[in-house]
Amino acid sequence: MRVLLVACSVVIVGALMEARLAYLYLIEKDFLQDQGDARTIRMERINAHRGMIRDRHGKPMAVSSPVISLWANPKEITQEEDQLRSLSEHLEVPFDRFVEKINRAQSRDFVYLRRHLSPSDARKVMALDVAGVYEEKEYHRYYPAGEVSAHVVGYTDIDDQGQEGLELSFDEWLAGTPGKKKVLKNLHGEIVRDLMPVKDATPGRNLDLSIDLRLQFLAYRELKSAISHYQAASGSIVILDVRTGQVLSMVNQPSYNPNNRLNLDLAAVRNRAATDEFEPGSTVKPFTVAVALQSGYRLESEIDTHPGFVRVGDFTVRDPSNRGVVNLSQIVALSSQVGISKLALNLNEYDVWSMFQSVGFGQGTGFGFPGERAGYLPNHRRWTDIERATFAYGYGLTVTPLQLASAYLAIASGGVKRDISLLNNVSVNEERVLDKAVADDIKLMLRAVITEGTGVRAAVPAYEVAGKTGTVRKIGESGYEDTAHLAFFAGMTPAENPRLVAVVLINEPSSKEYGGGAIAAPVFARVMAGALRVLNVPPQPSLVASG
Repeated sequence: MRVLLVACSVVIVGALMEARLAYLYLIEKDFLQDQGDARTIRMERINAHRGMIRDRHGKPMAVSSPVISLWANPKEITQEEDQLRSLSEHLEVPFDRFVEKINRAQSRDFVYLRRHLSPSDARKVMALDVAGVYEEKEYHRYYPAGEVSAHVVGYTDIDDQGQEGLELSFDEWLAGTPGKKKVLKNLHGEIVRDLMPVKDATPGRNLDLSIDLRLQFLAYRELKSAISHYQAASGSIVILDVRTGQVLSMVNQPSYNPNNRLNLDLAAVRNRAATDEFEPGSTVKPFTVAVALQSGYRLESEIDTHPGFVRVGDFTVRDPSNRGVVNLSQIVALSSQVGISKLALNLNEYDVWSMFQSVGFGQGTGFGFPGERAGYLPNHRRWTDIERATFAYGYGLTVTPLQLASAYLAIASGGVKRDISLLNNVSVNEERVLDKAVADDIKLMLRAVITEGTGVRAAVPAYEVAGKTGTVRKIGESGYEDTAHLAFFAGMTPAENPRLVAVVLINEPSSKEYGGGAIAAPVFARVMAGALRVLNVPPQPSLVASG
């Protein structure tokens, strides 16, 4: 009897189990399948590859390389001390700090253990087979030129988002679009198999710059050497292609290494060539003279600077010595403050202002660099005589090195102002701002600066140079300082048919010599000599023969 009862019970239990299985299979199948998938099938992010930044010849300036980031689920991670110690050692994190980090994140399902490990190092950690530790493929930005191109290219943060320079201003262009895929995970959250792609990752687009890395290295080397030699606070060099308005080189000191930013000095990050403003001093005298030429003056027109100073209102404007009677060309070549002041007082101040405005002072260059400054171009309702005089020789307004280079490009191109660009193969917008005859006369004046004036040290063997020196006192708490100066040189070469325009700025040199002709002009000469060779610009036969 007991055996019969047991047999009946087994039959009944079996029947109930079969009924339950039938119910689950026929009625609850879809629900249970969804619940099972929800616990094993996941959507996984596919990180996108950021586009390269390249120079005009295709040489990489910013590239992305695959790396592995390790993360953990604090709720799943092992509690075995030996395994945790081994894990912290491989991650090069002190054990106590590692445990504290995991404990703080107990309420979350995700915490990074280490970002951007090389694949080989990540494999060593994953080989420990620690429960609750996972890996994610990401990309790390690398800058082959390092500090040489740091101010142009900028950098990205650890999440691959642009933070400075062109990485920031072209972030949307460079950044790709992440994709998605379905994956099968086991009970430990590890990916067992890729099931199917849902959305492909779209890589970022490449950015081709006008920068020539050969000139970039050359200019950077010379600038760094000059800053060290003259014990200066900072400096900048900008080189432009006259034919296109493209920036071939833009360097600054101090710089920084975008590949190692552990002890980054934020003061070194900004691109001084586009963001730092200064009074341009004597470098604007050619534009004042251009107004005179367009209003009827000639190169031979003379100004009497005797006795070497002139009283303007309550102020006295002085030259280093009595220049006597000088023509317009000599005013520029000898950088006569008295001569340019007397000339300016005979000109319409609004014509001078209009000239400065037309060559780009007081407005951005339009190439979209982060933090670019427009400078300051005053526009008084009524101008006093001293304001008219000082404005004409470069005080009372501010420009950036890039703006000054752009203005000199207008002279070099025969009076045509071209848009400045950091991108390669872009259309060139042009606007005539000077009569060609006037621009050619100004170039003759600027050649005299090199042959017989303040810029003799800017001469380049076998090439004619045209340019202008500048030296200004910096403004301190109580006015202009007697011991803090800016020295700069703006010029072009070859002078007759210029190929390159460059501006060299040295901020606060600590040497006995501090003028633009003594400090900035020699740097210009060395940079241009190397650049002309690199670009295979043929020397001028007459100068080679005479040399």
